[in-house]
Amino acid sequence: MELWMYGLIVVAGALAGFINTLAGSGSLITLPLLIFFGLPANIANGTNRLGVLLQSIVAVSGFKQKKVFEWKEGIWLTIPAIIGSLLGAAMAVNLDEQLMNRIIGGLLVFMFFIILFKPDRWVKEQAGQVKSKPGLWQIIIFLGIGFYGGFIQAGVGYFLLAGLVLGAGFDLLKGNAIKVLITLALTVAAIVVFIVNGQVDYGVGLSLGAGSMIGAWIATRLAVRKGAKFIRWVLLVTIFGFAVKLLFL
Repeated sequence: MELWMYGLIVVAGALAGFINTLAGSGSLITLPLLIFFGLPANIANGTNRLGVLLQSIVAVSGFKQKKVFEWKEGIWLTIPAIIGSLLGAAMAVNLDEQLMNRIIGGLLVFMFFIILFKPDRWVKEQAGQVKSKPGLWQIIIFLGIGFYGGFIQAGVGYFLLAGLVLGAGFDLLKGNAIKVLITLALTVAAIVVFIVNGQVDYGVGLSLGAGSMIGAWIATRLAVRKGAKFIRWVLLVTIFGFAVKLLFL
């Protein structure tokens, strides 16, 4: 791989890290690029997780430093998500890629209109709904989201946000912080599998991770400074863009 390719990977990583921290689906930028540059699909998938891992570490650290969330608010939702992810991965089969893209694209269109027409649910914490420990309904929601993440993966960040905002009652700022915490936990579990199977290109992955960390660092500070309303607009734009990509391109 030539030097300019590594430079472009760093730039793509920064964009993906920014998008993943504030919304989700940044991998729809980085994965096609890695495959275009010659990595086999399975190695590109494993290598991409290294970027996600490093950006998640930076994002979690940034949000925690800014006191956006407490560990106890995220850990109880992380556990059912991890269990669901393991179950989903164990049951995963080879899905038709075009059908999968249309299913995810359709779900994103549905979420776009939910966010557009119910703004208060996304920018304000729901009084009385946020609890120190999740109830049975919330455990079921995050088991389901974790299962989806293990089974399909693409777009799971959006559905984590929906579960955190609509299911657990957080606003978008705190929901984003806990989303990246859950993503970090899921990625740690997944990347071990890729490493054991020799499916991580460390040179490319670290280049991707360097850019991803920069993007995540910028995103955490923008999120804290601009607040939940800014995140909502970023979410609307990225959901619309990726839905169009999956459905029509």
